[in-house]
Amino acid sequence: MAAGLPFGLTGGELRTLKKLNTPRKIQDFLNTLRINFEEKGETCMSPRRVLRERKAHCMEGAMLAAAALRLHGHAPLVVDLTAVKRDDDHVLAVFRQHGHWGAITKTNHAVLRYREPVYRSIRELVLSFFHEYFMDDGRKTLRSYSLPVDLSRFDKRGWMTAEDDVWYIPDYLADVRHIPLLTKRHIATLRRADPTEIRAGKLVEWRR
Repeated sequence: MAAGLPFGLTGGELRTLKKLNTPRKIQDFLNTLRINFEEKGETCMSPRRVLRERKAHCMEGAMLAAAALRLHGHAPLVVDLTAVKRDDDHVLAVFRQHGHWGAITKTNHAVLRYREPVYRSIRELVLSFFHEYFMDDGRKTLRSYSLPVDLSRFDKRGWMTAEDDVWYIPDYLADVRHIPLLTKRHIATLRRADPTEIRAGKLVEWRR
């Protein structure tokens, strides 16, 4: 830990994260960050780099949210959502309040966003994303999820303050056990999102 500050954070980083003392404030802060379109190549930036560069994609946003939650007494937990191969996966920072689960997310779309802590289980929380998780043709693609992964397992590698990309975290998430949401019978009878839902799903917050 540098200069006696927790987790090797600088004074400025610590002040920023200390202000984000509720999940709602963390989500509001994430929403001020530009989406990381990775114009110069794929990245997996640590919370330190996200704070400096003021941009993030879903993995980077989830790690920053987990770091902020950690400073306010929560475990730094993330959950990996997996979709069919033609669609993108999504990562959530999850937290518990009053015995229920909520989620903080970084996304460029009108859906797959913040979830209030009203869900009794991780599965229930994940299912709240199901109907809005679809491709441009309306096919619903969410298929499985991981149980919460505590990012403190990567403390020795300095995940909160690393200057290099922290690819070992998404690599780990890809390898952990994922719990299926659907059976083959479920998948065979799924209704596609309708044209109004598809139009709403194309609403974005940040443009390239």
